[in-house]
Amino acid sequence: MPVASCFFSQNFVYLCNQMDEILKYFPHLTAEQQERFAALDALYRDWNAKINLISRKDIDALYTHHVLHSLAIARQIQFKAGSRILDLGTGGGFPGIPLAILFPECQFRLIDGTGKKIRVVQDVAEKLQLNNVEAIHRRGEEEKDLFHFVVSRAVMPLPDLVKLVRKNISREQINPLPNGIICLKGGDLQAELQPFRKNAEALEIHQWFKDTWFKQKYVIYLPL
Repeated sequence: MPVASCFFSQNFVYLCNQMDEILKYFPHLTAEQQERFAALDALYRDWNAKINLISRKDIDALYTHHVLHSLAIARQIQFKAGSRILDLGTGGGFPGIPLAILFPECQFRLIDGTGKKIRVVQDVAEKLQLNNVEAIHRRGEEEKDLFHFVVSRAVMPLPDLVKLVRKNISREQINPLPNGIICLKGGDLQAELQPFRKNAEALEIHQWFKDTWFKQKYVIYLPL
């Protein structure tokens, strides 16, 4: 749904306010990107009524708690065209779907071990005509292909994630940052990051996005 068509939506005020929040931090979105971001609200509300994908409290904060949270990765890195990114344990499509909208010239594979969640991702990607998204019902252990980066959102402790996806990191380098893991995590991460203290970088999202919800939430980057 185009941003201009918010007038035809019952959620006009809410949706336009949420899109204003996205545009405040990402002002150079194309019209097509704006349309795709605006369409997420109706798509996820419809699916949430069927399978309780997101909590009722969170569905009303979709753009802050899920979309903008996912886009924090874009403050860490601007993926170069041709980058291949694996979203491990994507759930309902986060962070993969928002990143795929933002980086249309990159290829995203979104995998999850829960079939009904992948059906949601497949439907959302199809309705948004995201030709750069491949959504597959697959566990991380089963994924064999190579990617420039693996992204995730609070899927598992970092040491476990490293063991699981090290096999999937390509040696081909095309981005300013060396290939590796970029994940979204929150809380006290000192113990979790201890084994990687020499290489891991933890950046607080609140420095970029000023909503208080982002305090003590981090983008973790670990080159592999």
